Amino acid sequence: MVRIVAGTAGGRRLAVPTSGTRPTSDRVREALFSAVQARRDLEGARVLDLYAGSGALGLEALSRGAAHVRFVESDRRAAAVVRRNIEALGLGGPGGSAAQVSTADVPVVLRSGADQTYDVVLADPPYALGDDGLSAVLSALVSGGWLAPEALIVVERSARASPLTWPDGVFELTSRRYGDTAVYYGFAP
Repeated sequence: MVRIVAGTAGGRRLAVPTSGTRPTSDRVREALFSAVQARRDLEGARVLDLYAGSGALGLEALSRGAAHVRFVESDRRAAAVVRRNIEALGLGGPGGSAAQVSTADVPVVLRSGADQTYDVVLADPPYALGDDGLSAVLSALVSGGWLAPEALIVVERSARASPLTWPDGVFELTSRRYGDTAVYYGFAP
């Protein structure tokens, strides 16, 4: 069972795609958002949720006060689940303005250039995404103008993968390990 941990939708269950995704556990999500909120107030923040899956990370951000979340998910079925979760939790905002779901490959979206900047980026790529692929995604965030001043970037990946290397313009804050999951925190001044 995947649920929202805290905020206005705290305790509510989420639908998850039937296959092809690996939802972040409640334990990891709780720790991740505690670390995020120790560094940045989510109230009014603009959040980019890359490789959204069920939308659990972005929905947690909305529940905790984010003003807007853009979810990017390449799988149509998973993107449909994100849309259903937004509606079921009532987190879409007036006229759906608080949540935007893009059904597209993350690298394609990032290469297209930013239409706005984001205060927090949450990236939970498939564990099979290699170092080069992840490096390209992180570099595109910087070069494409996606990051607001003092943006926080959070990347979740396998604890068995090699340590994350941040691109120029992003500084490592810390990393944490939770069983098979490693979470990396970066800061873009």
